[in-house]
Amino acid sequence: MSRGLLPCQTIWVFEQNNSAAGKIAGIKRYAKDTITLNVFSIDDALPPIIDDASAWLPKKIEASLVLDHFKHPDLTHALAQLCKQAGVPVIASGKKGPRQEEALLPRTCCALRQKEKLGNYGKQFGRPEFTVNTEKNRISAINVRRGAPCGATWQAAEKIIGLPVEQAAIRLGLETQYFCVADPSNWDPISGKSPVHIAGELHKAALMEALKIEKKQK
Repeated sequence: MSRGLLPCQTIWVFEQNNSAAGKIAGIKRYAKDTITLNVFSIDDALPPIIDDASAWLPKKIEASLVLDHFKHPDLTHALAQLCKQAGVPVIASGKKGPRQEEALLPRTCCALRQKEKLGNYGKQFGRPEFTVNTEKNRISAINVRRGAPCGATWQAAEKIIGLPVEQAAIRLGLETQYFCVADPSNWDPISGKSPVHIAGELHKAALMEALKIEKKQK
């Protein structure tokens, strides 16, 4: 294991109608034996307002981290409260429901910054980080040190091997948008961009930074 990873981390994932399917698949594929997932799925038709969410939530959180992929805002709020009481961090990417002190609210899953309390998940997933090698002004190798939990980072990185350095960052951003599983209709009113566009820009910026570092080391 690298980057100070612990043997294993238990994470609980809450979803509605397979809303976390892409993230679950990516975490299982790229975290391998460093993370164990326990998935709580709700496929029932829910009322517009839920005053008491106890029928859909566990009585106690027994995980080191919770990922909230609920679509119903009342479930998101109740889950954040439950995690706060248990002292367990919860990541609710793209959400605007819970308060910031109750949940981490990155604009997208790949906008999450590293925080020590997030364990193996925080070290492996979130804002992308790369190391890159170039030969004859082309990308000869790229290593994903940290990436999107859906796996888009790794999939997109494969597409830029052999490309000219001048084209690589733009192409990586476009490929990331193609593989990204975020909801493109969830526009950010402040930036005027969807999470898919934001993901593309984050990956583009991360590769440009990696290329800058690689150039200095030559």
